[in-house]
Amino acid sequence: MKLIAVTGSIGCGKTTIAKIIREQGYTVFDVDAWVRRMYFQKSFIMQIAKIFPDVMENGSVNKRMLRNIVFNDSSKLKKLESLTHPFLRKYLKYVIKKNSGYDDCFFIDVALLYELGLDKYCNFVVVADVDYETQKQRVMKRDSIKAEDFDKINNVQMSNKIKKEKADIVIDTGKSINLLKLDVITMIDYVKGF
Repeated sequence: MKLIAVTGSIGCGKTTIAKIIREQGYTVFDVDAWVRRMYFQKSFIMQIAKIFPDVMENGSVNKRMLRNIVFNDSSKLKKLESLTHPFLRKYLKYVIKKNSGYDDCFFIDVALLYELGLDKYCNFVVVADVDYETQKQRVMKRDSIKAEDFDKINNVQMSNKIKKEKADIVIDTGKSINLLKLDVITMIDYVKGF
């Protein structure tokens, strides 16, 4: 099995790349979806309620409120990461082990690849990239947030510049969907043949 990670900073297009990979018939595990599912698990909700009681509404976590808290206070972000990161590491190791007999390429879509130290399990790392202004506009439109909120989120992530330096392959997502598909198919052929 060849394990290929697709990563990139918020709004850089990693999800679009993952979608194109799926369209080509490959499995892509969405690590961000694993995190979203955590917010429906009673044990996780109870841990959040203990550390961040102000974000609880009728037994659920108000994620927008939680995001505002952690992106304005790095110590609180570290507390949240101390809950999510161990789970993500454990679950990814489980997925790798479960699929280790898989003969083809196996992809993971993971924003915090380097931050979690998961790159050491991968044969290749693909980084989605786009110019800063396009990245900012995508996130502001998608998440209905202001420029200063985008900056808070972007500033707590590892910069895409550093991610690109560590990557095996960089794909520019600031182009037409047809050209982007061509780049993704070329990447798949490359990693398969390596």
